[in-house]
Amino acid sequence: MAKNWHRLLEGAIELHAHSSPSIFPRRQTDWALVEDVYQAGMNGIVLKAHEGATHDRATLLQEKYPSLTLAGGLVCNLFTGGISSHAVDMALRMGASVIWMPTLSAAQHQRYFAQHSKTNIFNSEEALDDAYDGLTVTENGIIKDEVKNVLALIARKDAVLATGHLAGEEVMMLVEEAKRQGVKRILIQHADLGIAPLTLEQQKQLATQGCIIEKCYLACGPDFQDLTINDMARSIEAIGADHCALVTDYGQAHNRPVVEALETFIMELLHEKISEADIRQMVVHNPRSLIHG
Repeated sequence: MAKNWHRLLEGAIELHAHSSPSIFPRRQTDWALVEDVYQAGMNGIVLKAHEGATHDRATLLQEKYPSLTLAGGLVCNLFTGGISSHAVDMALRMGASVIWMPTLSAAQHQRYFAQHSKTNIFNSEEALDDAYDGLTVTENGIIKDEVKNVLALIARKDAVLATGHLAGEEVMMLVEEAKRQGVKRILIQHADLGIAPLTLEQQKQLATQGCIIEKCYLACGPDFQDLTINDMARSIEAIGADHCALVTDYGQAHNRPVVEALETFIMELLHEKISEADIRQMVVHNPRSLIHG
């Protein structure tokens, strides 16, 4: 029997979700996840993978689901060449919609999990090589030249820059440089998640610079418990729904499926007095503007 999905999912785009194939245990395959997106009446989804590219996977899925917006891209981790203009250039030529700054390979990510190993949801059967200091976008207090090259490519293709797991100070400097390079679409990733949090004042400043701020359900879930749903709702009110996007960052095998998680997130925020109009702004209009321009 078909599930009756919440009506506020209609037309939504989920900007941050994970599926298999992956080195990490995932709840759903690409196919199962996109079928949920379709059945829920959503407009689409962005597929993210720490280990490799997703633009090619999205291209194949798009053939089966032509009515959906199915997007992917490249995460600039060590496994994909690091912050490399060569790798990013090819990904963009192949149809990448989003270029993510380092996640698992970021120095900030390494620092966090050195202190919080028990909460590491990125464990896999084969340990990833973490015998390095981690990637940064700055050196001696300035943005690295190769990062500038990557930003110029993103600007030229009018793609989305996503900030990954960079430290807050790096994010602020990266956004300033991205704006100088002409990048128009910027997604600030899980700003409330403990891995790489931003202060509320930083989030407000980034919003004034035209960035979309992820409000991420994973930060409220049992894996991290960085803030309550009430805290999340109040932060949305402080920043303004026009500058936020509701995402889950779900897909882990032990968590509920992505679309179900997004539905639950929506219902919990409604309970916290976030209006239906603001929910639609954050799950439909802002993501669509970010992806489609």
